[in-house]
Amino acid sequence: MATLVILGAGTAGTMLANLLQRRLGADDSITVVDRDDAHHYQPGYLFIPFGKSTPERVVRSRRGQLADGVTFVEGAVTRVDPERRAVSLADGRELAYDWLVIASGTSPRPEQTPGLADEKIWRTRAFDFYTLAGSTALRQALADFDGGRLLVHISEMPIKCPVAPLEFALLADDYFRGRRIRHKVDITYVTPLDGAFTKPVASKRLGGLLEDRSIRLATDFAIERVDPEAPALVGFDGRRLPFDLLVTVPVNMGAQFVIDSGLGDDLGFVPVDKHTLQSSAHERIFAIGDATNVPTSKAGAVAHFEAEHVVDNLVAAMAGRPLTSHYDGHANCFVESGRGKAMLLDFNYDTEPLTGVFPYPPVGPLTLLGESRRNHLGKLAFEKIYWNLLLPGRPLPVPNAMSMAGKVPAGKA
Repeated sequence: MATLVILGAGTAGTMLANLLQRRLGADDSITVVDRDDAHHYQPGYLFIPFGKSTPERVVRSRRGQLADGVTFVEGAVTRVDPERRAVSLADGRELAYDWLVIASGTSPRPEQTPGLADEKIWRTRAFDFYTLAGSTALRQALADFDGGRLLVHISEMPIKCPVAPLEFALLADDYFRGRRIRHKVDITYVTPLDGAFTKPVASKRLGGLLEDRSIRLATDFAIERVDPEAPALVGFDGRRLPFDLLVTVPVNMGAQFVIDSGLGDDLGFVPVDKHTLQSSAHERIFAIGDATNVPTSKAGAVAHFEAEHVVDNLVAAMAGRPLTSHYDGHANCFVESGRGKAMLLDFNYDTEPLTGVFPYPPVGPLTLLGESRRNHLGKLAFEKIYWNLLLPGRPLPVPNAMSMAGKVPAGKA
């Protein structure tokens, strides 16, 4: 009999618990821990500021998403002791484990940037949309905005869903055109990267979308602080970018208990083997999803592609066998581009996003690295797929490993 504890009942933790419940024996116990009983469909945050979704629509019970037989413990984790194999909760409870999976995700930390959390501007002229409270407050701010300088800004990489800020900028263009005030709004996309995205091929395509929408691009911007009086972003290179409305992605960090337990890197992400997802420091600990330091996107699709490998490797480790299931860094994501269209990216550790069709060559029906109405409809359909297939751990018609089928090799596009 083995006691397995999963810290986090978000996308990664919920999927993993449901998959493990079907794989492990009846004598093995699975416990999932999280601070509350509110499971958020985080991709829905993007649509709330534009009135295309509501706060009520994106929240359901965490318990309700877990399979029968999985125990849910509501409580905030404060520390993990890997030597004693114990998890401490804020209310004084302690949970023992034989095997531990950290699925605690990442969260925005505005206080990490001097001036950003200042009460003069935070949630009045500076907003995030990576939290439910932030996206809800931003909805009213956008409705009240009649013109001026809008900055869509990334503080530092890595961030959750790295295409989301691009999506916001493109949807903002669409939104203000719909209100017939686009000519009054100067939109600038501000990034610490040297282009619109991390992958060069996709960066060129996405940068082209920004140019087509008359959205300025400010690259290599390393933020030093926010001047709440001006207000303006201030870079380490001396650049000042004034704004009337700031939509920012604050520094993203892992869970505080990961930092306090000495299990994370400088940003609180758990160092793991990027193929097996086993902790680099503790063989009885695995991590999954946004909580890891693997060099790919922090996104729900990544957690989905990782989950089967974590299950296989965890079961193997529990049986004393070698870990042979290797995750290849597969990630894909829809990029809402406005005007009722979207792009789709598909890549892994070694292969950049390519053109082609997905997932079934030659019919697709989705287009890679190109805008289409079908891609947009696919993005909208993902909400139902998320609740009814992804979280329960049911099979999806998409391979876990990246396939080259239907893709055009680089240089031949």
